Amino acid sequence: MEAEGRAPGPTLPPAGGRGLEHLAGVPGATPTPLLTASAEVLEFDDEEDDLEVFSKDTSLAEANSFSPSMPISPSSMINQYKFEDEPELKDLFITVDDPESHITAIETFITYRVVTKTSRGEFDSCEYEVRRRYQDFLWLKSKLEEAHPTLIIPPLPEKFVMKGMVERFSDEFIETRRKALHKFLNRIADHPTLTFNEDFKIFLTAQAWELSSHKKQGPGLLSRMGQTVRAVASSVRGGVKNRPEMFTEMNDYMETFSHKINVLDKIAHRIYKEEREYFNEMKEYGPIYTLWSASEEDIADSLKGVASCIDKCCKATEKRMAGLSENLLPVIHEYVLYSEILMGVLKRRDQIQSELDSKVDALANKKADKDLFSEEIGKLEDKVECANNALKADWDRWKQNMQYDMRSAFTKVSDNNLRYYEEFYRSRSAILICVCGFF
Repeated sequence: MEAEGRAPGPTLPPAGGRGLEHLAGVPGATPTPLLTASAEVLEFDDEEDDLEVFSKDTSLAEANSFSPSMPISPSSMINQYKFEDEPELKDLFITVDDPESHITAIETFITYRVVTKTSRGEFDSCEYEVRRRYQDFLWLKSKLEEAHPTLIIPPLPEKFVMKGMVERFSDEFIETRRKALHKFLNRIADHPTLTFNEDFKIFLTAQAWELSSHKKQGPGLLSRMGQTVRAVASSVRGGVKNRPEMFTEMNDYMETFSHKINVLDKIAHRIYKEEREYFNEMKEYGPIYTLWSASEEDIADSLKGVASCIDKCCKATEKRMAGLSENLLPVIHEYVLYSEILMGVLKRRDQIQSELDSKVDALANKKADKDLFSEEIGKLEDKVECANNALKADWDRWKQNMQYDMRSAFTKVSDNNLRYYEEFYRSRSAILICVCGFF
């Protein structure tokens, strides 16, 4: 059969719908959109450097630069990174697993098994197993914020998901939430202060009816309304007069960080979406070449070889997508939530400072009894000092965790990309060899 008489075959889709320009880490290839887009969005002006999460120094002033002595290998960076406050022995282990769906006449919800193993003396047993639903985790977070208003409480995954992204009760959504809840509890367990919170202990050990009874003992509606009114009054009075420079720098840092991490989150999700579209498109091509080989005896082997190479590309792309969804997307989004939490913590610190400032002003204007106000001012000064010390200690700890998590996430993605492009180029080369066999 002559070559001109052959039926026209399908054209291979360009990688990721963009040709080969999305390749990175390969000689002669341009960087991936994640790298190029990140470089674009992180350079807001001439004075700003790259996202500060890549700095090993935890100080605000020096957090924007790479160390010239930093190892080139991403893996070696992770190996050399150590926490100064890392505990030598861990005595509290928590696992969240075994999600179960519950359907009632009123609602449908998921519960998770929480297994706790500990050697701490304040626990009556060394192992506990309870079931908790999402509302229970929300209760725990609110109690921690109430007891420690200027500590950085780990974020919970959002209660609702964006329409069209994923179904609320799908296996993918439930597993993603389970991992996030597991991380939430273990971050609390690793925190030097939050881990000894009494409500945290009750959450881990109490049976469902005991926890329900304990929840009813919380502050009443009027008490919560009073806290809200004070917060609103504080915001109406305007900015804090005597805010220490350190907390002004923290606020500026978080505004910049929040903007950059949100942009990075959008870029990462867009890349994942494009990879999924490319994967779905490529899956359709393998069977087409297999069917085509049945009608073209002269080039059947070459067509089957192309189909086999496309299948290998599909598997490599699927692994890459799994790496993005497991190693990068959750980490970036967690720090999107962290940025919101930190802005809230700074506002609560300012609220305490504002209360002190108002009392000092009232005393200066002689609007109230001096002895009474002097006592209140003394208590507020102690409260402000405690709030400042707690936030400063937690701030350094949070930055260390953030820098480590970001390095680890991007290192895993880089390693995954290197393996992907090695497989991808081998498969592409094999396809070219098979195509040459047509002629």
